[in-house]
Amino acid sequence: MAQSLSRLWTHLIFSTKNRFPFLSDKTIRTDTHAYLATTLREQDCETLIVNGVEDHIHALFALSRTHSIAEVVKEIKRTSSGWVKELSPRLAKFYWQGGYGAFSVSQSNLKEVIRYIENQEEHHKRVTFQDEYRAFLKAYGITYDERYVWD
Repeated sequence: MAQSLSRLWTHLIFSTKNRFPFLSDKTIRTDTHAYLATTLREQDCETLIVNGVEDHIHALFALSRTHSIAEVVKEIKRTSSGWVKELSPRLAKFYWQGGYGAFSVSQSNLKEVIRYIENQEEHHKRVTFQDEYRAFLKAYGITYDERYVWD
């Protein structure tokens, strides 16, 4: 086959360092989500939505056929971290956590995942980030060591 084609929908989740609520200001949060979406698109990742709450984000995008998930995540964390720190002196210590979760999404489930990501504020009135993330790991059959998941 002469042409390389792919469409791998990815649901990406990662938090702020130690889940500190750096993104409690809604304007900063919204701007950060927009910045992350732009950075994903600049890496040839078709992005459908980026949203989250004060201590973590969710993004739904098609992974570029020329970049690995590790490269994409490293770049969006690196650039956005520097960008967020410049928004306000109170964000000078802003960092993302070291790890991330990336989960495959089928084409037929895109609308459901988009709704889930859109409703993060409501969802987290009932469920903590840690419980949410554990549920994803369980649903995807991912073995993990609790000592190394959180930072």
